Amino acid sequence: MWARLRTLEAYMSNEPVATRYDFPSDDFGHALERVAAAHGVQEVYWDIWGQEHRPGSEVERAVLSSIGVDTSSVESVDEALRDWLRTERLALLPSCVVSSTKDAWAPVAFREDFAGAVATLRFTMEGGGAMECSARLADLAVVETVEFDGTRWFRARMALPDGLPHGYHRAVLTAGGTTAECSLIHCPDRVYRPEAIGDGKRAAGIAISLYGLRSARNWGCGDFSDLDRFAAWASRETGAAFVALNPLHALANRSPYNTSPYLPASTFYRNFIYLDVEAVPEYADSELARRLRPLADGRIAELRAAELVDYEGVARLKRFFLAILYRQFLRGGAARRDEFDRFRRAEGRLLERFAVYSALDEYLHRRDQSIWIWPDWPAELQDPDSEAVREFAQRQWRRVEFWQFVYWLVDQQVADSQARAVEAGMSIGLYHDLALATDRCGSDLWGYRRFYANGCRVGAPPDDFSPKGQDWSFPPPAADLHRADGFRLFAAAIRNNSRHGGALRIDHVMRFFRLYWIPEGKDATEGTYVREPWRDLLRIVALESHRNRVMVIGEDLGTVEDYVRDGLAEFGVLSYRLLYFEKKEEGKFKRPDEYPVEAVVSSTTHDLPTLAGYWLGRDIESRRCAGLLPGEDSYRDQMRARLEDRHKLIEILHDLHLLPDGYPRDAAMSAELTGELHNAVIGFLSSANSRLFVLNQEDLTKETEQQNLPGSTWEYPNWRRKMRYSLEELETDELVANFTRMLRSWLVKTGRV
Repeated sequence: MWARLRTLEAYMSNEPVATRYDFPSDDFGHALERVAAAHGVQEVYWDIWGQEHRPGSEVERAVLSSIGVDTSSVESVDEALRDWLRTERLALLPSCVVSSTKDAWAPVAFREDFAGAVATLRFTMEGGGAMECSARLADLAVVETVEFDGTRWFRARMALPDGLPHGYHRAVLTAGGTTAECSLIHCPDRVYRPEAIGDGKRAAGIAISLYGLRSARNWGCGDFSDLDRFAAWASRETGAAFVALNPLHALANRSPYNTSPYLPASTFYRNFIYLDVEAVPEYADSELARRLRPLADGRIAELRAAELVDYEGVARLKRFFLAILYRQFLRGGAARRDEFDRFRRAEGRLLERFAVYSALDEYLHRRDQSIWIWPDWPAELQDPDSEAVREFAQRQWRRVEFWQFVYWLVDQQVADSQARAVEAGMSIGLYHDLALATDRCGSDLWGYRRFYANGCRVGAPPDDFSPKGQDWSFPPPAADLHRADGFRLFAAAIRNNSRHGGALRIDHVMRFFRLYWIPEGKDATEGTYVREPWRDLLRIVALESHRNRVMVIGEDLGTVEDYVRDGLAEFGVLSYRLLYFEKKEEGKFKRPDEYPVEAVVSSTTHDLPTLAGYWLGRDIESRRCAGLLPGEDSYRDQMRARLEDRHKLIEILHDLHLLPDGYPRDAAMSAELTGELHNAVIGFLSSANSRLFVLNQEDLTKETEQQNLPGSTWEYPNWRRKMRYSLEELETDELVANFTRMLRSWLVKTGRV
């Protein structure tokens, strides 16, 4: 049994658990097993096909080494376990306590000879003021007894005072002349739920890749003004309650390696390429910007007409004009400056550090065109806390302030887009997406390196759509350090991505429960899972969701253990269900009434084929062309399985009377997603029990190519595809009008409008 799970079970039961730690360990294997369990490293896991995997001691040692555990000998491993016991289990008060309304208590540890002491817990509140409570240690509810180094310890619950408000507080515990201090985060029990889907209500929305929106006015990629127009159109024509967006995180904007919205430079701030430069207030006041704008028409026309998004071209052009607008801002009025300063103060060190990184990245690349990433910077600039970085920030303070100005503008335009979506009739508005990953060569790793494990990458074991597994090529978080820091960075990521929206989708939500770690030198088939403090993390999500009034969706696709979905349901986080994966044990597709209620149902995701592409097998062909299949046998097997799935889908659509009686049951042999099939699948999904229905824009207009082909970089134009139809065509094209009428009809018929 894993130590973390054993502790959780103890805290949730009424009977204390007895644990004994004897030293020295019997042998190296026993010592390694104990310290691996303490740090949540799984020695066994089951894949999507139910096959058992035991990665072995070599993988365990690599994982432990990446978080600083010395595994060179029995003695060093024993000492690592002793350290863990002293800091994580047997401290008077842990470094951080995350409580909730129904579990309003703090874990307290004390030696047997301290049992008669009186403990006093004092709180300094986030919003000011103080509270306190006291109790005899002997009177506390003991949940675990621990025998360690000949001493008996008790781990117990100390009740928090009634009326403790939700928030980020500080707590100090004194008992028997000993004092301990911690962060205390008090949270709601469940995430926020909007009225739009309360009391059995259901809703629907359309998912887009914002960069892919085409219009006659943008500068080569979709921007926030395009988003406003799309939201108004979707609300008016289909009755959509929200627009689901790709992650808007800040990127390096360099193709092909730094354009994935799921591998951001910063998970805290959004990409400035989505700014509508001409909508910035300073643009109207800048004679220089307005004079230069016509001179940029030719370049803008090229970027706009390009088949794929040119991230570097768009970013370079907008960066040029934003510098002009910043100079205009410096000449502007005091009211605008005061608003900017309030934003800077509210964001504090988080924004300042990202702005310093952005300024350094740009400055060093301009001086030396061969420098692209921070690991290539001069050594003294690779440490954000170094004297050299401080001197740069002071000397180049205008460069730093420029980037703070840029991300203030982004925040303003996102806020405006959410307000306009609601004004257009959307009950939810913007549905944001929080990526799992962060670019190992980006701002997050430069600024907060110690919070990531060194020597492992995150990925996923093999499954149906990725037979070789997935290596996402970024380091996993160091959970113990995040806890010791009061989960400050985790809370900031949830907060900043929830801001200015009505919903937040959390990519790969299983990260809160466990992550698949791949040691350096191993491929994605040779990793193992490491468990995370999921209850603490979901409580913080609940707190931020209430503060920002956003509902929460957890993308729980892939290898998912039962306790993960149970945990999500406990906190009111909606599950995420896809047509392609919702099958019964015998391989038949589930009926709409068999979908879970507390879920989002969707046709596909960015990583999977569109409906039309699925019917054609375009994803399989693309993997074949990119060299991502083991061989021709694999290609033939996948195409054969796809044909069988198409047959099964047609069968259930017939059984539900969604296809006309005369529609041929052997139509799966056809390569075309016909109009009848398209209508039937949309009806099938809209009819599902699930609270939310998300239809990808590509599936509304029957596009065949998916946005991303997992496992590829240059082999496929990932994250660069533009919509088939421009915004102007969405509003005027008769074929599009047929699609939208069909969708709205189903949404009305199934009670989603």
